Amino acid sequence: MRRRDVVLGAVALAGCATMTQPAAATRPIVIAHRGASAFRPEHTLAAYRLAIAQGADFIEPDLVMTKDGVLVCRHENEISGTTDVVQRAEFADRRKEKVVDGVTATGWWVEDFTLAELKTLRCIERLPQLRQANMAYNGQEEVPTFADVLALAAEHNVGVYPELKHPTFLREQGLDPVPAFIAAVREAGGQRVADRLFVQCFEIWPLPLLAQMSSLRWQCVQLVSSEGGPWDRRDLSYAQMLSDEGLRRIAEYARGLGPEKSLIIPRDVNNLMAPPTDLVRRAHAANLVVHPWTMRPENYFLPTNLRRGDASSPAYLAMRGDTESEIRTFIAAGVDGVFSDDPAAAVAALG
Repeated sequence: MRRRDVVLGAVALAGCATMTQPAAATRPIVIAHRGASAFRPEHTLAAYRLAIAQGADFIEPDLVMTKDGVLVCRHENEISGTTDVVQRAEFADRRKEKVVDGVTATGWWVEDFTLAELKTLRCIERLPQLRQANMAYNGQEEVPTFADVLALAAEHNVGVYPELKHPTFLREQGLDPVPAFIAAVREAGGQRVADRLFVQCFEIWPLPLLAQMSSLRWQCVQLVSSEGGPWDRRDLSYAQMLSDEGLRRIAEYARGLGPEKSLIIPRDVNNLMAPPTDLVRRAHAANLVVHPWTMRPENYFLPTNLRRGDASSPAYLAMRGDTESEIRTFIAAGVDGVFSDDPAAAVAALG
């Protein structure tokens, strides 16, 4: 039996568990963050396919919605940095300013395009300064739908770990991602698909609503950051949610916690990893699995002592460092899985 079959089998059982049962003591899972995004433009079928080839247990699509209500895979609903829309004269008049979750930005927005229009665009590398090699794949891939990703995952026997992005904003635009999400999972296979799926969100309301709107059993993950709070609960901070009482409340509707990695292993003033916090232990005590984000291989993202290469080189921060050691440190801290831009490194770190 392959490692992936063992992991997915354990996940399927976890989906049938109640929130009062202990978190599953399984081997940590490897979640391909936006696919193998260290090697291909993120949120493309090429990035997801490479992640599968590298041994990822789950592929992660961020989900936003088109004007005609289709869930598609983009890191953000503003797409000037991830598609060639800037060069497309026919869409020049779509550029506009919007306020999304309190942040003002100007650009082109997925919710202003139909799926047919969006499919005419081609994907580009979002971090060209750090990932110049990925630019060789610019213009080759179209924007995939959530249904495309579910089909790819089923074909290759891997799990899917979607994130619902800006759900309150989308509702305000007349687009509700929750019923669309449920419909896509039902069409792809229903509970069989849900058993191999974690659904994550930085907001709260979509997660319990999934269970209220369908008979499917969901494995929900509450995302939390080191700052701020959920946009749908301006009276609540992520810090409050990470108290013992806050974790118990999360466990009433979620299977897991997705914390920013600094909440588990902070860094000191010298950009070195400090001792782990007690968050993993306390989350486990609340019956939550813990999947921190995000492990990235470039020196720019790594602790100083794990950076590699010639520090005097102009390309130093884009060079690959010892990401495997960082991942092993998080595994030693007790996490149940990691989000990684380099799934192969995470698989290697697990041994």
